[in-house]
Amino acid sequence: MQTIHPIFQTLLRERPSLSGMAGDLQQAFEILLTAFQNGGKLLLCGNGGSACDCEHIAGELMKGFLLNRPLTQDEKAALAKAGDDGKIAGRLQRAMPTLVLNGLSGMSSAFLNDVEGELTYAQQAFAYAGPKDVLLGISTSGNAWNVRAAAIAARARGAKVIGLTGETGGKLAALCDVCLKAPEHETFRVQELHLPIYHALCAALEQAMYGGAQE
Repeated sequence: MQTIHPIFQTLLRERPSLSGMAGDLQQAFEILLTAFQNGGKLLLCGNGGSACDCEHIAGELMKGFLLNRPLTQDEKAALAKAGDDGKIAGRLQRAMPTLVLNGLSGMSSAFLNDVEGELTYAQQAFAYAGPKDVLLGISTSGNAWNVRAAAIAARARGAKVIGLTGETGGKLAALCDVCLKAPEHETFRVQELHLPIYHALCAALEQAMYGGAQE
């Protein structure tokens, strides 16, 4: 039987409706952990509330979430060699590299105007993604075309794809290495479940990557 991370066990106890996701949660965690441990990065995309969730996830991964993340001595030494007198090294934190494809308004608006607006995420995914990376596409229906196009572009570059959707997974599910399907249909209900799901993933990744004492 697959071992489930203790953080996911707690999540599933607190939210029994998610119990069917245990194996998929563990698989998504392992895909992301492998990417970060091997020097890869996470690409995120979604629309509306899901775009806000992308920003939220990036915030938890790019700085301390539940744990301290002080730089290593080697990282501090590299900063000192580059000219830091200690003020930078003492304040920076270790991070899991994350890119939110909802940004870059100049490039996105230019691509929308000159080429095809629904492919702005795909354009970025095709440019950024590589075999060590992961794309996490968030769509409550699983049918958002721009998110699906980004998944296709990332897959073409050799990246893994994780979906975060509603109960059916929609058309996105077939493009994913693993699809986390929140067991609801209404958009706001799906979004209410997405938050504890990705918080658990972020906490488990932080623990695995950095350990240490809680702040």
